Amino acid sequence: LKANQRTLRYGIEDNVGLAEPVDVYSEGPFLEHGRIETRVCRIFRGNDLITDREKWNGDLTVVEIRTATERKSDGQKSSERRFYVSSFHGSARRLGTIARMHWAIESMHWDLDRNLRQDFIRRKSTRSARNLDTIQRMVLAILSIWKGKRKKLSDKAKGTAELIGELSMNFTAIIHMLAQK
Repeated sequence: LKANQRTLRYGIEDNVGLAEPVDVYSEGPFLEHGRIETRVCRIFRGNDLITDREKWNGDLTVVEIRTATERKSDGQKSSERRFYVSSFHGSARRLGTIARMHWAIESMHWDLDRNLRQDFIRRKSTRSARNLDTIQRMVLAILSIWKGKRKKLSDKAKGTAELIGELSMNFTAIIHMLAQK
């Protein structure tokens, strides 16, 4: 749930403290990407939490994921709480796994949107949308491979947007050079 669904999101956030979860699943602590992380997935009946039920059709499930993270390098701690709404009913373990899989997809979409401005490009046909999406994913994959093969730490530390900026400037310079007579 994001802030663009204010009534739904904040209604659930307000009501979740008073509701009893249907199922709870905890995992961790485990070490991933230099962080020690613990996750707790709690499942609630949507009818108990959603205030404007007539707007949202069906019997929904509300999934709350809480993560507690500690960076191994400096011991800095952080926590996060995310909510998902689903028509799928399942165990907390299963829905927690699905939420993690969704986040992997969402993080790739974020990279495409943030660095390649994918959401702002208008496409006239389904075929052009698929072709452009394929090209953009290939660009991200090539940049990732390129960063992995670089020996200079400064190149490895560059973000996708910085690399794209440098490449586009170089590409523009090449086009200008070719256009000269």
